[in-house]
Amino acid sequence: MQAAPSTRRKLTDRTALVVMALCIILSAVPLVSILIEVIVKGLHAIHGLSFFTQPPPGDPTSKGGGVANSIIGTVLMVLIASVVFIPLGILGAVYLAEFAPGTRLSRTVRFFAEVMTGIPSILFGVFAYGIVVVYMHHYSALAGALALGMIMWPIVLRTSEEMLLLVPPGIREASLALGTPKWKTVLKVVLPSASAGITTGAMLAVSRAAGETAPLLFTALDWQFISYKVTQPISSLPVAIFNGATSAYDPQVARAWGAALTLIAFVLILTLAARYVTNRRSAT
Repeated sequence: MQAAPSTRRKLTDRTALVVMALCIILSAVPLVSILIEVIVKGLHAIHGLSFFTQPPPGDPTSKGGGVANSIIGTVLMVLIASVVFIPLGILGAVYLAEFAPGTRLSRTVRFFAEVMTGIPSILFGVFAYGIVVVYMHHYSALAGALALGMIMWPIVLRTSEEMLLLVPPGIREASLALGTPKWKTVLKVVLPSASAGITTGAMLAVSRAAGETAPLLFTALDWQFISYKVTQPISSLPVAIFNGATSAYDPQVARAWGAALTLIAFVLILTLAARYVTNRRSAT
C-alpha cells in the first residue's frame, strides 16, 4: 500500500496551484483590459450598418462614413495569400514529415522556416516592395498579399508538420499493411487525422497576417475608395487603424476604434468557422 501524501507535500501542491492560478490571472488582465477598451470604444464608433458598407469621408474632420474599403482590402489580400501559401505550407509539411524525415533537405527547410518565423514582418514588406512594387512601379494588393503570404507560410509549415508527427505510427502502418499506397495513406488517413491541428495552425497564420501593418505600408499602401483591383493600391484594416490612431482628428480616431473591433471580430469569426467545419468533419 502506498503511504498517504504528507502534509508538506499537500501544502506544496496547493501552493503551486495557487501560484499558477495567479500567474494565469495576471497574464489575462492585460488581454481582458485591451478587449474591453476596444469593445467599448469600438461599439461607440460603429453607428450602424453604414460603417461596414461605406468608405471613409474625404474630409478627415467629417463624422460618419465607415471602413468598407479597408474590410474589402483585408479580405482580398488575406484570401489571395491563404489560397496560395496555406496549401504550400501544408504540402511542405507533408513532404518533411512523411517523405523526407531526417534528411538534410528537411533539416534545411525546417531551419529556414524557423528563422522566417522570427524575422520582423517589416522585412517581408521590404522584400515584396523590392520584387513587386519596384517592378510594377506602383503599390498593389498583390504585393500586399505576397508579404502576408510570406508571413503565413512558415507558421503553416511548422504547425502542420508538428500535427502530422503527432499522428500515431500505427495508423500509417495499418493502412500500408492493407496495400494502400503511401500517397493515398497520407491523403486519406494521415491528413484527416491531423486536420484539426492543421486548421488551427492555418487560422493562427491568418490571424497573424490579418493584423500586420508594417508590410502593407510598403506594399499595398492605402486607398480611401472601395476597390477590387488587385493590381492597384488598396486599403486594409490594420493600415486604417494605424492612420486613425495617429490622426489629430477625433472622427478618424473613432473610426480606428471601430476598425479595431471589426478586425477582432473578423479573426474570431474565421477561427470559429474553421473549428466548426473541422469538428463536423471529425464527427463524420
